[in-house]
Parts: sequence; C-alpha cells; structure tokens
Amino acid sequence: MPADSIRRWPERWDKPFKEGNRDNTCSAYDNCSAPWGSTHEETWKIVKKYPFLSGMYIWTGFDYLGEPTPYGWPSRSSYFGIVDLAGFPKDAYYMYQSEWTDTPVLHIFPHWNWNPGERVDVWAYTNCDEVELFLNGQSQGIKKKTGEDLHLSWRVDFVPGTLRAVGRSEGREALVREVKTAGTPAKIVLAADREAMTADGSDLVFVTVQVTDTQGVQVPNADNLINFEIDGPARIAGVDNGLQTSMEPFQANYRKAFNGLCLAVIQSTEKTGTITLRASSQDLLEAAISFAAK
Repeated sequence: MPADSIRRWPERWDKPFKEGNRDNTCSAYDNCSAPWGSTHEETWKIVKKYPFLSGMYIWTGFDYLGEPTPYGWPSRSSYFGIVDLAGFPKDAYYMYQSEWTDTPVLHIFPHWNWNPGERVDVWAYTNCDEVELFLNGQSQGIKKKTGEDLHLSWRVDFVPGTLRAVGRSEGREALVREVKTAGTPAKIVLAADREAMTADGSDLVFVTVQVTDTQGVQVPNADNLINFEIDGPARIAGVDNGLQTSMEPFQANYRKAFNGLCLAVIQSTEKTGTITLRASSQDLLEAAISFAAK
C-alpha cells in the first residue's frame, strides 16, 4: 500500500535492485511489474479499448521455477503468475474472471488481520453492477465501476471483525463475500478436489491444507509445519505452498504453510481401496480426509 501506486521493479536490468520488500514479496494489489512489462490491469485496459486487438500475451498463467524478478537469492521461482506454484489462484485471477465470464463474480481482499487504526486498501473484483462494503455492519459506501475501472476500492481504518461485501445486479443482491479477522492458529482443515481417483498408477488428487482458528477462519500469517501420513494404495507425489523463497523439497511428507495454506498431491497405485491422508502439526488439531481408488 498505497494500492494505487505502481512499482516498476527493477527500474532497469543493468541497475542493481535495492528496493523491494524485506521478505522478497510482491504486492497482491497488481501494482508491481517488471520494467519490460505492465500490470494485468494496465494491459487488459488497452486490449479492451481497441477493437483491432484480438488478444494479449500474459507472462505467465502459472508461476514457475526460475526468473524470480525482481529479486535474487533466496527467491527461486517467478512472481508473474495468475496462479501460484501450488496451483492456488492469486487475487488477480479474479480480475480476469470478472472480465471473461458472465457468471456472477465477487472477490474482496486483502485479509483482515492488521494493526488497530491502520489504513487499509480494500479491493473488489466483480462483474456486479455495484458493491456495498460493510465493516462490522456499518456501510463503507457503494461503489460502481465506471470508465475503464477494473476493480472497486475503499480505504478503511482497520477495526477487528468482519468485512462484508454485497454485490448487486439489476437492483437485486447477487453475491455476498466476507473476510474475517482470524485468531491464533488452532486446527488443520483438508479439502480434496475430488472424492475418488482412478487406480491406474498415475491419477492425482490435490488436497488443499488450511490452517485456521477455532472458528474455521484461515489465519493469514500462519506458517506452521504440516506433517503428512497416508494409508491405503497411494503415495504422496508432491507438496508445495506457493512461496517463492521456500527451500523445502517438493517431494516430502511435510511442508510449511504459507499465508495459512499448503498443498499435498496424492498419486494412485494400480490397486483399489480406501485412501486416507492425515495432517498434523505441533499445537494444532490434526485432520484426516479419505477418498476411494477405483
């Protein structure tokens, strides 16, 4: 923040980069780009404006190993992606979704764990006609996209509680999204992308691992080490968390959470049966999830 200030990092390829963030991160507000490129919004505005343009080149859909511009070591993977290395959508993902689909879209960010009184920029990506933002039940105003707008924004003084965005189209409530202040890490929550897999020795199930508080709210700064155990005819093919500076191996039975998230990829064998993945961490309530290999 401020979210409306663009950073060109680095300024030039031949100039040492001494700016940036101490933890080698780039902003989720789509306000950081390499000098040879532009932000997602800057580019899409141009393509959207001129009818003789039929498309644009996005570098890149997914993060990838190498080219960690604007940083050097210990960054070891790119920051460019719409989706991170673990397959988790970044916030910019929803900008494209709001522009490229007729399905109702409403996505608000960032998280809601800040310091009391801190001024926070709240963004919404949406294709609703208007969005009204509430903080603990009090309206922060109604916003509508006008002109070339690709997002809506509010500048809000942080108070712990709940941000609630209400999207309306044609005067009717279409979507509601909430972001809540999280407490301390308390438990692990697992979610698989399917209930069954094919017992062919190559099929995969992707299990998202969340670190939440007692109320099930994802803890945005949780970095707990998660340990995995698997029972049944399958193996842990890989783990990740999307963090560009993580030096943990991709093939392991453990992974630290990043922003309260990590991923376990389960691969089938050629045997059928029930597969159970268990996840545990010190001081957290462990979790288990089962699915079938058929």
